[in-house]
Amino acid sequence: MRENDMLEKDEIFSKVLRAGRRTYFFDVRSTKADDYYITITESKKFTEEDGSFHFKKHKIYLYKEDFTAFREILDEMTNFVLDSKGEEVISERHQKDFKKEYPTDSTDSSEKSYTDIDFDDI
Repeated sequence: MRENDMLEKDEIFSKVLRAGRRTYFFDVRSTKADDYYITITESKKFTEEDGSFHFKKHKIYLYKEDFTAFREILDEMTNFVLDSKGEEVISERHQKDFKKEYPTDSTDSSEKSYTDIDFDDI
């Protein structure tokens, strides 16, 4: 069997999700017994100081017997996060040039929550 025939048999269906420095690959693959399973691969790009880069990859194999439990737990986890924190993405905090903005104090500047001490008094 030619290599292309093996690839066609192995990779049945694929989707890609690009998310900043990360890329997620979702692939349906075929076993030797011609059954299907899913692989989820996270690829993260790292840039070196000299400008060169490399990728680190992590892969999960998900078999049909685990689909229902996996989906239930994933749904539960994503619902928990969205219910707890909402859908707003706060990814700016992870950017190199992020500067935290502090809320302006609505109290009068003459009202201080500390004691003004003159060091000559000590």
